[in-house]
Amino acid sequence: MENFSFKNDTDIRFGTGRIESELHDAVAQFGDKVLLVYGGHSIKKSGLYDQVKNVLSDLKIVELPGVEPNPKIASVREGQKLAQENDVDVVLAVGGGSVIDASKVIASAKFYQGDPWDLVVKANGADRMKLDQLPVVDILTLSATGTEMNFGSVISNPETHQKFGTGGPHTPAVSFLDPMLTYTVSKWQTAAGSMDIFSHLIEQYFNRTENNDVSRGMIEGLMRSVLKWAPVALDEPSNYDARANLMWTATMALNGIVRSGNKGGWTVHSLEHELSAYYDITHGVGLGILTPRWMKFALKDSSTTALFARFGRQVFDIQEADDHKAAEAAIQATYNWISKLGFPMTLPEVDIKDETNFDAMATSAVETGSLDKVAYVTIRVDDAKEIYRESMKKW
Repeated sequence: MENFSFKNDTDIRFGTGRIESELHDAVAQFGDKVLLVYGGHSIKKSGLYDQVKNVLSDLKIVELPGVEPNPKIASVREGQKLAQENDVDVVLAVGGGSVIDASKVIASAKFYQGDPWDLVVKANGADRMKLDQLPVVDILTLSATGTEMNFGSVISNPETHQKFGTGGPHTPAVSFLDPMLTYTVSKWQTAAGSMDIFSHLIEQYFNRTENNDVSRGMIEGLMRSVLKWAPVALDEPSNYDARANLMWTATMALNGIVRSGNKGGWTVHSLEHELSAYYDITHGVGLGILTPRWMKFALKDSSTTALFARFGRQVFDIQEADDHKAAEAAIQATYNWISKLGFPMTLPEVDIKDETNFDAMATSAVETGSLDKVAYVTIRVDDAKEIYRESMKKW
């Protein structure tokens, strides 16, 4: 195991009925000027918007609606302007990962006089770490990214075809996690969110750190939870146990605890960020298409066989004594599970019909993710293009 430090200050409020009784004080403890950030019409249709406004009726609220999936820097810029002009005290994010990601960058951008895109691209958020950051309170409505309990955000700039991760000085101050708020999430977004959770775990599981059975064991348990409960949530959208397990698994998958003692970079996310930067596809769908192809590529390196075999046995209960056969079976089982989530499994099915941007995408993925230096299996530009090309084909 590697040396590590772990700290997370997020106050988790998990369960039903807590918004009505606890949201006001959770927000008002930071001040009475609130920037309310949300996405489309879903929180108004569900009644959550009205509930929040009623609970906070005595506070001064300015609103930033319209944050899109793969959150765009334009929303962050508008949020920065509102936060500065109204001297807000706290940001309240109501929505999924995109809304919360944008809110966290806005919370830093309030104290920045330049373009907030600087806080994304400069040294992967190093400038943000030098700033103060407004407290962020969030109400989560989609189980996927884990942003409700971590330091990170991912922001897109369509004008430059860039999508980068950035880190700030603080995790959200308070996160409300009510599984019932995810009952109305569509099958598409439930499937994509489940894949995002699973991919976060995959990225942290496959690394070169030896003998960290604590982290690997936790990840295996969380993986089994996703495998079990995602299909239930798809078939029974109002199944509380399914929604609750997915929600807490998403949070645990990326709050920092399961990576403790490990080191290494993420590969598939770097490759997928390029897909959604150029084509604005759903992040989880891109991950679902790329992950099995990356696994096949990684297994070409014989040093990966033992870990893939362990993954197959511990996560999919594969009963095969031969490590290489177990590893191959694990990859096939992964593909089978992803495909049963019900979304496309090749790039042409999400309207990526040719290789026009593959050179630029592969170059950027390798550079921004340092995939030739820190990835579980070294990825060079030609390797990245190979994975993209394999993702064009049927399995």
